[in-house]
Amino acid sequence: MIDSIIESVATVEQAPAKLNLALHVRARRADGYHDLETLFAFARDGDTIAVAPAASASLTIAGPFATGLGAGPDNLVARAAVAFCTAFAPAAAHAITLTKRLPVASGIGGGSADAAATLRALARLHGVPADDGRLVAIAVALGADVPACLYGRACFGSGRGDSLVPLDGLGEMPALLVNPGVAVSTAAVFARWDGVDRGRLGEGDTLARAIAGRNDLQPPAEAIAPVIARAVALLAAQPGVVLVRMSGSGATCFALFGDAAARDAADRAVAATEPGWWRLRRGAIDNMMRKEGTGRSHRAARLGAVAA
Repeated sequence: MIDSIIESVATVEQAPAKLNLALHVRARRADGYHDLETLFAFARDGDTIAVAPAASASLTIAGPFATGLGAGPDNLVARAAVAFCTAFAPAAAHAITLTKRLPVASGIGGGSADAAATLRALARLHGVPADDGRLVAIAVALGADVPACLYGRACFGSGRGDSLVPLDGLGEMPALLVNPGVAVSTAAVFARWDGVDRGRLGEGDTLARAIAGRNDLQPPAEAIAPVIARAVALLAAQPGVVLVRMSGSGATCFALFGDAAARDAADRAVAATEPGWWRLRRGAIDNMMRKEGTGRSHRAARLGAVAA
């Protein structure tokens, strides 16, 4: 009901969860970032951003994971809004509502996705083309994952992860996301990376590259939060699983399945074994953002590319 009211008066964009199907860390950089190679995909469901013209700027945070999130100027959504207004000088201020459905500090790009959705919503509200180079420049300045979240489709990322090449997605492949309820610091995980370059991502189709790949941040994340290893093991034990991996710097883990029945059975098994863990089994992307021009949530259970 609340979502429908918001949609009727505001420009609404989905901020879908980001998945790193594989993540190879190649080297530490002098600027504090890391050179890496990664395969990005996106879950259809996630957070929601609603933007409406207002007399003064505001940010309101609601939803099941709103607790503990500050709405001050350091919030990535607020920073994205300020950067947009600086670049494009719209006449109105904006009231922004972030509905936080994704766990915080969980390796699925929540803050980055929220910032990217804010840029998309503001651009749509003010008639700025989605391919305006200033939007990309803002995204790059906000953080390494924001350009991929702004792009919003399956892609290969290199450099900091913000040099992007489109990929074929995973089509109708069912997915299950699980978070064991721990927040993991990205900086702490990268600091524990052992510095060993274990090689580049291979060639082939997206799924083959993902299966042959790895997440170099998974071992240091498991050292910080051993429950991640338990989540991976629980997913890997499910019948019909094709790929299990931690996403990003954790602690969210994902499993890809050969069919929806196997995915649904795995969801039930995880719920029975670990009823307190967060789960998302509606994870796929067909780009409801660009294809339909709204951010409304369309329930699906697939992972794949966004239609350009």
